Amino acid sequence: MTSDRDQIIERLADIATALDTRDWAGLRELFTESASGYGAAGREQIVRTVRDHLGGCGPSQHLLGNHRVQVALDGDEDRARSLTYARVLHLGTGDQAGLSYECFGEYSDLWTRTPEGWRIVSRRFRIDFDRGDFRTLQPG
Repeated sequence: MTSDRDQIIERLADIATALDTRDWAGLRELFTESASGYGAAGREQIVRTVRDHLGGCGPSQHLLGNHRVQVALDGDEDRARSLTYARVLHLGTGDQAGLSYECFGEYSDLWTRTPEGWRIVSRRFRIDFDRGDFRTLQPG
């Protein structure tokens, strides 16, 4: 049987893959209905916000590491928190071809266990430093 920690790390990989493949339906399913994240409230708005940044961008790669997972916050076995380093590269396309934007930071996620598995309730991404041209990120 897979540990809660391992399940959460797998969900983090699923989110990174959904972002990089622009799998908006898959991304949607990894958040609870009332989740907050990326400056948005509710999973529909979360997907819309992410799509507005990545939808018209060229290829991207979300590299994750240094996973720290704490399950059962406050004695509640159906809650967890994860802190994950991220290095994200975005390449431009179309009028933005030749541009790139890279950011380095940490995801802070709060999770809840649902009948479908662990889902994000709250997500924050703190950018510690970045380089390149932010115009690389475009709506789709």
